[in-house]
Order: sequence, then structure tokens, then C-alpha cells
Amino acid sequence: MTQMKVEDIRAMSPDQMEDAVLNLKKERFNLRFQRATGQLENTSRLREARRDIARIKTVAAQKRAAETKK
Repeated sequence: MTQMKVEDIRAMSPDQMEDAVLNLKKERFNLRFQRATGQLENTSRLREARRDIARIKTVAAQKRAAETKK
């Protein structure tokens, strides 16, 4: 999986964002296990997953803030 683009995240519904965050958290958990057992080949994916989660949460917060201003 590659890094998510902000434009793609903005196009998601709130439910899709929640699902994406849940999937990324599961992936991150599995990646941490792989790293601990020495099976992880792409170590940069841990960082990407963490940043993707933050990116989604940021866009979700921005959308909520925009809704409350209306």
C-alpha cells in the first residue's frame, strides 16, 4: 500500500475515514509484530501508516470544524 493523498481522503465520507483508520491501525499492529520477530522487510511502511492515520484524522477534524461553522 502506498501513501494516501489528501485529495483522496477529502473525497471520503466520515464512515469511510473511520474504516480506513481502523484498517491502518490493524496494519500498523501487524507491522510492529513483524518488526519484533525480524520479518519486516519494508521498515518505512510503519512510518507511512502512522502518518496516514494522522492525515485522515486531520482531514476529519477539518471537516467537522467546517460543519460546525455553517
